[in-house]
Amino acid sequence: MRFPLASTAKVASHIIRHKLKGTPRFATVLQLEPLHTCNLTCTGCGRIREYSTSLKDVMPLEDCLQAPIDCNAPMVSICGGEPLIYPQIEALTDGILGQGRIVYMCTNAMFMRRKMRAWLAKEFLKKPQVVEKHLVELVAQDLVSAKDADAVRQGPKDPAAPVIAPNQFFYWNVHLDGLEYTHDLIVEREGVFKECVLAMRMAKLLGYQVATNTTIYKETDMAEIEAMYEFLGEIGLDGHTISPGYDYDAAKKDMVERLGLQPENFFLTRDMTREKFKDSLDWAARFPFLNTPVFLEFLAGQRELTCSAWAVPTRNIGGWKGPCYFMTDNHFSSYGELLEKVDWDKYGVVQGKARDPRCENCMVHCGYEPSATLGGKENAQRGDMWKNIKFNFGSKPKPSGKGKTVNAFNGVTAGRGHLTGEQVKRAAAKPSVAAAAA
Repeated sequence: MRFPLASTAKVASHIIRHKLKGTPRFATVLQLEPLHTCNLTCTGCGRIREYSTSLKDVMPLEDCLQAPIDCNAPMVSICGGEPLIYPQIEALTDGILGQGRIVYMCTNAMFMRRKMRAWLAKEFLKKPQVVEKHLVELVAQDLVSAKDADAVRQGPKDPAAPVIAPNQFFYWNVHLDGLEYTHDLIVEREGVFKECVLAMRMAKLLGYQVATNTTIYKETDMAEIEAMYEFLGEIGLDGHTISPGYDYDAAKKDMVERLGLQPENFFLTRDMTREKFKDSLDWAARFPFLNTPVFLEFLAGQRELTCSAWAVPTRNIGGWKGPCYFMTDNHFSSYGELLEKVDWDKYGVVQGKARDPRCENCMVHCGYEPSATLGGKENAQRGDMWKNIKFNFGSKPKPSGKGKTVNAFNGVTAGRGHLTGEQVKRAAAKPSVAAAAA
């Protein structure tokens, strides 16, 4: 199977139950942002600008745990900001899994290995021989230092504290937008791609499920993304999601005001998206994509879909964000209020015409993936249900072997670094050699 049976059954039963009841709108995935603090300043991320006044704020754990109950989504994507910075991320993860839901931890991976070492330390108290075997292999593969391995053997500082353990309903969902040179440029820090790879390799060795999420921009080299998927196949990852870069207001403002860049040179128009994704269905046959085939047909320009943003609601510090993950017109006190007070007919693109000009270039997964899954008279075509079933229950694509020849570490690791983030500002502030000589 392309997807684990238990997870597939959990989501499918949720959808079928609401379909039988005739529920007009319901949540399928909750985007939970317990904080907006991040250790990176990724180009194209509007959170830096949109929530600049609340970057140090966090949602209370009780509110975080209540949000999935309120919207009753079977799957929760914990995002941000960088969610692993959230002080109670272990308790939050454990609590949502305890509710019987699927958890995707959307992370830049910079703290993943630390969190997994914490699990190993706690596990050492119960299964020292098993953990010791892991440590020997991890040290041999340079995934854990000898010093960190010794710290694991000392056990946890607080044996009662929760940890993030491998679970059939838990996924590390690692952000990757290209190979080393490109990814480090986009996240504005060198060394991030290397850490992502180390963390993913460690996670798979320890039995975690690992997926990646990738955003495609105007300057993205699709051949590089294809090579990236070949490379990741050698690590044995469990799946990938892919989505086009969308020029939402907060991202455009950050790009102009913080970086002095022009958004039209970075983000995709609708036509550009279709050109970029023309081979996406072929990729889905070769790589373990988690996107549905109907959504990929939409990206490739083979069909139209309407937006179903209500199915992927966002809960953050401000409340329930409306109308969608990218556009903020209001924050509401409950999911019910979000459903009731947002005029959903004012948003999205229908028959090629944008109801709201801000929606014109949007083809992102959190608006259109649920449309591909849920169908409905505006979205369904004959054969869609069988197409999705065949895709979901089909065999998982196996690595081709080409990934072994991919030059993934083509950036700072290979001596081909670049100035990023604060480095650019410092370099610009320094007088040139010629000026100093004069």
